[in-house]
Amino acid sequence: MELEVRHLRALCAIADTGSLHRAARLLGVAQPSLSTQLRRIEQELGGELFTRERTGCRPTPLGRVVLGRARPLVAEMRSLVAEARAAAADDPQLRIGSTASRALAGWLRRLRERRQEPVLQMDVSANALLNLVAEGRLDVAFVHEVEGCPLRIPSGLRLRVLVEREPQFVSLPNDHPAAARSVVRLSDLAEDRWMIDPTVDGEWDAVHRMLRSAGLNPRVLHGDYHTTASLVATGEVITVCQPTRQSGPESVVRRLYGDPLGVRLLLAARTEAELDGVYPDLAEAYRETAQQSPAYREWLEHSGVDNPVPALP
Repeated sequence: MELEVRHLRALCAIADTGSLHRAARLLGVAQPSLSTQLRRIEQELGGELFTRERTGCRPTPLGRVVLGRARPLVAEMRSLVAEARAAAADDPQLRIGSTASRALAGWLRRLRERRQEPVLQMDVSANALLNLVAEGRLDVAFVHEVEGCPLRIPSGLRLRVLVEREPQFVSLPNDHPAAARSVVRLSDLAEDRWMIDPTVDGEWDAVHRMLRSAGLNPRVLHGDYHTTASLVATGEVITVCQPTRQSGPESVVRRLYGDPLGVRLLLAARTEAELDGVYPDLAEAYRETAQQSPAYREWLEHSGVDNPVPALP
């Protein structure tokens, strides 16, 4: 077996995510396939590259040596592919990646008014989208970085902060006892079941840390956004949510007392020019969305924030 760039990319993904499961998802392969590939790489190199622990995978001394050589090679190959694709591309469409956001509709509408129809790729994993930008498969990505869980920024990417700290709210069934208040304490939710999407980078860790800091140990279910919204509406669970989410006939959005959880909103591209071309439309769309959400608008007024998106110098 001869080592190839894809093998080095797999090793970097395992080290970056700290988990075979998360690395497999990032690479778009099945976990058993990645496990088999890792065993073959270790056999080829003559030793274990990672120790398998209850909390995940950790590089061995040999693994650290190999990763030290692998990372610059993988980064250089990404740059080569990105430059080649850019030079060969004859499709001027703007390729956008994004995690979930209500600002997307307004952003895409504004872009359509000024250029061709953008191509949109959604993913719950901000890290996966950033890798696609670094590889030249996306032009820009709008992503959320959960507080306390830094994203793994590929080398060569340019970042622009849209919102330094967006507070996360809570979504409750409309007949929940706490729904009658505009601000909810975590202690008011001690007996509830929570639902979290574990595939969102950093979200489970951050929510678990928030609950633990409040002295809570509630029952937690795992599910995607759509399942979560359905179960909130039927009174089965509660969940954290973006402040731009609006209340509906079956669920309400409320601020959490003390704003214990936040995210940073980032725009990523390979060049400053690409950021300049899309940032103003995104900023305008986000401001519009923030004002359309009563709970978020009330939070902004209470916090004395006139504009959630600071003007660029």
